[in-house]
Formats: sequence, structure tokens, C-alpha cells
Amino acid sequence: MVSEHVITSAAQVLVASNRGPVSYALSEDGSISARRGGGGLVSGLSAVEDKLWVCAALGDGDRVAVRRGIAEPGVRMLDIDADVHADAYNGIANSVLWFVHHMLYQTPLEPVFDAEFRRQWASFEAYNLAFAQALAEEAGEGAAVLVQDYHLALVPGMLRDLRPDLRIGHFSHTPWAPVDYFRLLPDDIAEQLLRGMLGADRVGFLTRRWADAFTACCTEVLGGTGRTRTGVHGLGADADFLRRRAHEADVDERMAILREQVGGTGRKTIVRVDRTELSKNIVRGLLAYRELLNTRPQWRERVVHVAFAYPSRQDLAVYREYTAEVQRLADDINEAYGTPDWTPVLLHVNDDFARSLGAYRLADVALVNPIRDGMNLVAKEVPVVSDQGCALVLSREAGAYEELGADAIVVNPYDVSATAVALHEALTMPDGERAERSKRLAAAATALPPQRWFLEQLEALRRD
Repeated sequence: MVSEHVITSAAQVLVASNRGPVSYALSEDGSISARRGGGGLVSGLSAVEDKLWVCAALGDGDRVAVRRGIAEPGVRMLDIDADVHADAYNGIANSVLWFVHHMLYQTPLEPVFDAEFRRQWASFEAYNLAFAQALAEEAGEGAAVLVQDYHLALVPGMLRDLRPDLRIGHFSHTPWAPVDYFRLLPDDIAEQLLRGMLGADRVGFLTRRWADAFTACCTEVLGGTGRTRTGVHGLGADADFLRRRAHEADVDERMAILREQVGGTGRKTIVRVDRTELSKNIVRGLLAYRELLNTRPQWRERVVHVAFAYPSRQDLAVYREYTAEVQRLADDINEAYGTPDWTPVLLHVNDDFARSLGAYRLADVALVNPIRDGMNLVAKEVPVVSDQGCALVLSREAGAYEELGADAIVVNPYDVSATAVALHEALTMPDGERAERSKRLAAAATALPPQRWFLEQLEALRRD
């Protein structure tokens, strides 16, 4: 209960996430340098000045900084045992929960919930408990605590036991699995996850579809959601930041290079920007582009697929294999169709935000075809930044489909042939129609920018 934890500060707004707003690098001479992070969550939290962000130390630099007492104002970084964190983050969060919610398992062979899984699950519990205890220590009486994402699904319940006075929210940035798929999990684990989430006063999701799936799981496994309310908050793009950043000098430089690489007067561009995350469906996107070139040869030498596939989770073998397959397929397409004056696929694997913005501005077509995605901000960002307006080919399994589907060309992400047809439709869309659709896409994409997105959740938590 409250008396078991000394309240060391009076923070009234607290946020918890695995990754925090700052990371530390350790140089050879032993000095520490800090680097501020970006993204929708960091941008959203800038709406609140007096807050405390609780996060995990993710690397050696972070851990050394914590042990030396180095801290950014408003940030508490937890030095959780590296092996415990690896089990919790890679073993459970990214190899089990992510796979369940994105429906990625090859079920004839996986998952296998054995003694090793149970060992890693114990680490997941310990990792969540470390967050719950830190939040309990730092929160002022009656404070609002917003816990972020599947990594910390057990925190609300644990924190409720420690500090029943707090207003606790949890927000899921991923999809939520339908009941039948969620029940791949061992029965006791499925129940523990849901009860952990239901320790919150309010649970939030990016779309109504994911919220309804969560409610259905609670009904099936537990008989209902009890006193916990659900909310939907569709994170939007930060239009002001994107438009300003997209016209800075380094972006102009990257655009000039990309134009030269695309080559050819009047050549069109199909742009995608993703991590090599299994759910992003990059391989089927390349297969669809290959089918477009094969079935509609008029596009040969008239279009270039600008594909940015930035490596993700390369410490997991399945991700390394997927990244290698993306590279192999891009090379195959270039070898089969390329000419001395035309490279069909421009594949970049080194993360470069300025170059991504340059590609957004050049895009005639944006291809966003995930197998399953909580939202997908790329689908929202490209129409905001595109110079001439772009056509959006969008998977119906992306959360962004709920807001953007009316003005996108919608595809079944598994249907390669239909995606090839959609790419042709997008490439041949009249300029006027493309511009008008792009304007409507941009308006929908920016309806709830990050700061408003965060404040809306905070206000709802305090009100409900």
C-alpha cells in the first residue's frame, strides 16, 4: 500500500515507457554524451512541462550514466539488470507479445510455450515491477500516470496495488489481437496480461478496432472489463514540424541526390519508408512492384521504387533474415529489369531522416502495405509533406485506414496481384484528383497532432 513506499517527490504527471526521451553514449575516454530522442511520444509530451518520465536504461552508456548519477531534468532512468531487460524486451515483448498482436506466427511451428518461455516471463514480471515501484515512489498524491505500450502491460495492475490513490492510464501503440489469436497465449498468461492492463482506470488505443478487440478478449477470458474505461485516440502527424523540417537545407541536398538517382525526365516515384519490421510487409511490396513491371511493361524505365528499409531488431535472427530477403529481392528486380540508364529499385538501408523527408516530397505514390499496424505514421506524413500531392496505396490492416481509407487506394496486404493493380491505378491517377485527395489525406492525418493527442488522454484520465 502507499505506506510501503516513501514518496520522494510530488510529480503530478508521470509517463512510463521502455525507451525514454534521452539516451547516453559512452566514449572511449569514458566521457558521457546525451542525445535527445524524437517521435510522436516525445513531441506529445512537450505539451506538459511539469512531468516525470520513467524509462529503462537501454545500453551501456545509459547504465553508466545512471550509476554516475547523470540525469536529465524530468527523467528517471531505471538501471534494470541487462539480462532481465533482454529477456523481457526481446524474449517476451518483441518475440511474443508483438507477434501475437501483429498475428505474425507461423503456427505449424510456433509459438512454443515451454520452460524457457516461463523463465523469460519471470523476467518480464520483474521488469514491469521495477517500473511500478519507481512510479509508486515518484508520484505525488492522486497523480496521473500514463503507461505506454505492450512492454509495460503489467504495470497498471502492479501500480494499483502499490498506490491505489493514483489515476492510471495505459496506452497501446500496437494493434490488439482478435480473441482467437490472443488465446494462443497460455491461459494464465493471457489472464495475467489482461488483469495487468485492467489495473488502469483507462486504457487507450489508436483505433476503435483495436479497442473493441481488447474488450472482446476481456469478455472472453475474464467476463468483462470491470471498472476500466476504454478510449480511442488516433495519433496524428505533426504538420508544423514536418513542413518546416522538410524544407531545410539538408533535405534539399538529399532531394537533389535522389532526383539524380531516379533520373529520366518525367519518371514517377513510388516511395516507401519503413523499418525492416516483419509486419511492414516490405517483401510483398517489392513482389507487387515486380509484378507491375512484368504485367505492364509500359512502366519500365518510367517509374522508380524508392524504398527505404531501415534495419530493425537485428539482434533477433528472424529480423536479420527478413532484412537479407528484402535486399536479395531488390537486387533480383534490378538485375532482371534494370538498364544502364534505369535502376528500378533504389533501396537504402541506412536511417536518414532528412533523406526520408526528401523522398516524401518527391513521392508520386506512397506505398504503405503493412500486414498489420497500430497506426502507421508514414501514411499520414507523406501527404503532409509531398510537394505535388501523392496517391496513397494503403493496407486495410493499418490503423491509419480508419481515418485515411476514403481517399486512399486500399489493398489487401497479402494480395500481391491486387497491390500491383493498385500501384498502376495510383500512377495513372489524374494530377487534379491526386492533388485533391492528397489535401484531404493531409487534413485527416493532422486532425490530432501529438500534443493534442497526449493532452486529450490526460484530460480524459482526470475526468473519467
